[in-house]
This record gives sequence, C-alpha cells and structure tokens, in this order.
Amino acid sequence: MRVKSAKFVISNSEISKCPQSSIPEYAFIGRSNVGKSSLINSLCNKKKLAKTSSRPGKTQLINHFLINENWYLVDLPGYGYARVSKTQKKIFQTFITKYFKYRTQLVNAFLLVDIRHEPQSIDLKFMEWLGENLIPFSIVFTKADKLNTKSIEKNINDYKSKMLISNWEEIPPVFITSAQNKSGSKEILSYINQLNIDYFNKISN
Repeated sequence: MRVKSAKFVISNSEISKCPQSSIPEYAFIGRSNVGKSSLINSLCNKKKLAKTSSRPGKTQLINHFLINENWYLVDLPGYGYARVSKTQKKIFQTFITKYFKYRTQLVNAFLLVDIRHEPQSIDLKFMEWLGENLIPFSIVFTKADKLNTKSIEKNINDYKSKMLISNWEEIPPVFITSAQNKSGSKEILSYINQLNIDYFNKISN
C-alpha cells in the first residue's frame, strides 16, 4: 500500500465525538518518548502530520487522521513518563480504556516499544491487558537504527520469552522499524492493507 493522502480530522477525549463512520481504524500507542509521532510521519510520508517534541507526553488527545480516504490512523496518548499530573494521567487512562473497549471500528492496535531497552513491565502489562480484553494488536519495535542486528534479535527474543512465560499461546505480529531510515514502514502498511481487505470483505457479506 502507498499512502496517497493523509489528513488530520479531529482531536478529542470523548469516544462519542470520534468520527461516526464504519471505516476501519488502526491505533498507535506506546510509552512516552517511544518515537510514535516520528513513526506516524514516516508511515504517511509527511514530516509534520503528527507533532513531534523533545518533551515526552506531547500527545494528550485521541487524534484521528484519515488515510487514503478509506481508513483512520489513530494517534493515542503515550503512557509511562509523560510530565503531567496524576489527575491528568488518570483522565488519559480513562478515555484510552474506553477507546479500546468501545470503539468497534478498531481493527488492530500497534503497540510501540523502544527496541533499545530490555522488556519493560509497563509494556508487558499493557500487552496483557490488550490480550485479556481480546483486542487484536501487533508489536512495533522502534529506533532499530540505534542497534546492530545481533542486539535487535536478542532484545526481541527477550520480549517473546517474557510473553511466553506469561502463558501467551501465540506471539502477536512483530515489526522492526526506524523512523530515521523508514525501515519497517512498508511492512506495516502492507499488513494494514491486508486487514483492510479482510475488513471490507466481511462487512460486505
């Protein structure tokens, strides 16, 4: 799939105000400072579609971007190290949880993980929550340009081992990416394209 058009549609913190359409959605979420905005810009081939910042926690709302006029890329607030109050974090938690539980148009969540670090408890717990709530998701390892091939393989295997220990029957799809050299973007877009085909076939039958 090639992204021919990408435009911002709406930002909000209420599920009821999200676009009222049946077209598929793909949510991107991860810890603050994981490189989410940079990856989104790389996928869409637009430098300033999603706002990047040196300050973690820049994204604080549910942001919908319409891609190729037939699917939504949803940029969700990061979790973990955002410099916001405990009250604000609780608010984020509430509307993120509601989004995942009640947004029926959601086809897949892309959980971004910084490949440079060993498995983080907060990421593993979020994966477990997604699994328990039967929300389809994929793991997107970011910043792969910062490590050599051997280190990348080791860190990915560490995550897989941790998940298998937690009684996962099957490891979700895994993508290795770098916003710097755009590696992995083609694979993610191809995956979304196949999911879109399956989604539209399903609703047309």
